[in-house]
Amino acid sequence: MSERADGAKRPEKAATWELYDRLIEGVPAGIAVRDYCLGTRWTYVEADCGMGVSFSCKGGAPYALKDDLRKADLRRVAGLAKSWCFEEASLGVAALNAWYSRPEMIDGLGALYDDPVELPDGTTRKLDAFGAWRPRIEEAHPDGDARVVVVGHFPHVDRIEEYAQLTVLERSCTSPLDTPDPACEYVMPLADYAFITGVTIINKTCPRLLQLAQRATAVMTGPSVVMSPVLFEYGADTLAGSVVEDPEKVSFAVKTGKGQFFGEALRMSWVSRPGC
Repeated sequence: MSERADGAKRPEKAATWELYDRLIEGVPAGIAVRDYCLGTRWTYVEADCGMGVSFSCKGGAPYALKDDLRKADLRRVAGLAKSWCFEEASLGVAALNAWYSRPEMIDGLGALYDDPVELPDGTTRKLDAFGAWRPRIEEAHPDGDARVVVVGHFPHVDRIEEYAQLTVLERSCTSPLDTPDPACEYVMPLADYAFITGVTIINKTCPRLLQLAQRATAVMTGPSVVMSPVLFEYGADTLAGSVVEDPEKVSFAVKTGKGQFFGEALRMSWVSRPGC
């Protein structure tokens, strides 16, 4: 067992396929896929139990999937999450979310859902994970000395610099804020708070990043986050993912690249580890 900065204990797990196998095995057999789309930016899988989404991650091994996945077993499609072709893995994670990221599954875990937040200029926006955690970070570190590591360059991530020491880990560095993601081995063990994009589940870096963040409060964030409490056993403290609010709007947004994806098609949801 390791001890986090706040004294909490957590298991030292960095299992590779174990996390994925447990998520896949948790999807019941016999659920049929109705429709799916690997879009330019987002991916969805719709099954008899519901719809799930993920980011469309590019790269890795060549795309080799030739089968039509409609009417395929959802658990089989979820198994694509282990593929080293990241497009196939995107479909697999969306399939996992079609089962796990539903109100029927997460309400019993104490799920919270987002509401519009009024900004000083009179406009409103949906509260993201960083805005939601800001008061807690400022209260715990009033001198602004909290070390925050964010995996993935999220919109408005620069706001964290207003109240904490920020490091943004990014695979494709395009901003002065960005640090190449191999730096995770150096900066993540020193973090007080770690915000980790759900895309890491697709590209298979999630287990190692959670292990590196054992000292930190670890928040998995973004639509690709699989809303399963299994992730708590591997180091996550909060899952800040989403549920599909309107399948038709999700389908339209994924296929056309238009429409209101966040706030209408998707609704942000939160599940935290007991005691967190």
